[in-house]
Amino acid sequence: MNHTNYEVRYATNPTDFKSYGTERIRQDFLIPNLFEANKINLVYTHFDRYMAGGAVPQNQPLALETIDPLKADFFLERRELGIINIGQAGQVKVDGTVYEVGHKEALYVGKGSREVIFSGEKARFYFNSAPAHHAFPTKLIRQSDAEVVELGALKTSNARTIRKLIVNSVVETCQLQMGMTELKEGSVWNTMPAHTHDRRMEIYLYFEVPEGQAVCHLMGQKDETRCVWMHNEQAVISPPWSMHCGAGTSNYTFIWGMCGENLDYGDMDGFAPVEMR
Repeated sequence: MNHTNYEVRYATNPTDFKSYGTERIRQDFLIPNLFEANKINLVYTHFDRYMAGGAVPQNQPLALETIDPLKADFFLERRELGIINIGQAGQVKVDGTVYEVGHKEALYVGKGSREVIFSGEKARFYFNSAPAHHAFPTKLIRQSDAEVVELGALKTSNARTIRKLIVNSVVETCQLQMGMTELKEGSVWNTMPAHTHDRRMEIYLYFEVPEGQAVCHLMGQKDETRCVWMHNEQAVISPPWSMHCGAGTSNYTFIWGMCGENLDYGDMDGFAPVEMR
C-alpha cells in the first residue's frame, strides 16, 4: 500500500502575485495538510527545488521513497534532508543506523543516504530537503547543540527565542538551513523587522498554535503586502522576492527552513514596519 502523497508547486513572480486573490494565494503558497496518520505528505516547489514534508508513523514505520519529479533511484540520490520532530520521541533509521530524535530535536541526513525510515507512534516528523552537491555526514542535533539567540522585547510584542539547529555553525550542509523560533507568552510578532533575502527562499511551519487561535502570515513585496491566515501545523512557501513576517492571536512556535546560494544566516535586506504597505 502506497503511503506517500505529493504535489508540485510552480514558481511565480512578484508582478503576477499582485493580482492574486485570497484563494489563489492559498492555492499556490499555503501547505495545509502535511501531517496525516500513517502517511508521508510532500510538497515539491520549483523555488530552488525545495521540498517540505510531514511523516506520522502512528501504526507503522514509514520509508521515505523517491517520487517521480526527482527522477532518482532513491530520495537522497542528489539531495540532503533536515528533520525536526514536533511530536513525542521517535526514531529515524538511516542506512541501518537508528537515531533517537526527541521532541524539538533535529536530524541532518546527507546526500547519498539510501534508506530513511521514520517510526514512533506519537512522533510527528517535519522535514525539508534541498538539492545537494556534496555528501556530508548524518548528524543528530539535540536542543543543547543548537545556537540560541534571544531577540525582541515584550513591549514590542516580539520577544522570542531562536534555536538554530541545522546551520553551518552546528552541522555541515550544502545549502539547507533549518531552525525554530518560539514566541514568549504575551508576544505575537515574528521576524520583526520584516525582510527579504533574494539569494534564498524559505518555508515556515507554524505549530503550537493553541486551539481556536490563528496566525496571520504576511508576504509579498514590502509595498504590496498580502496575508494568509494559518492554523496549527500548516506551512507556507516564501519566495525569494517576498517579505515574510506574521502575527498570531496567541504566542506560537514556527520552524523556518531555507536554501539558496549561500549559508550566511544574516544575509537579508530588512526594512522598518513603517515602510510596509
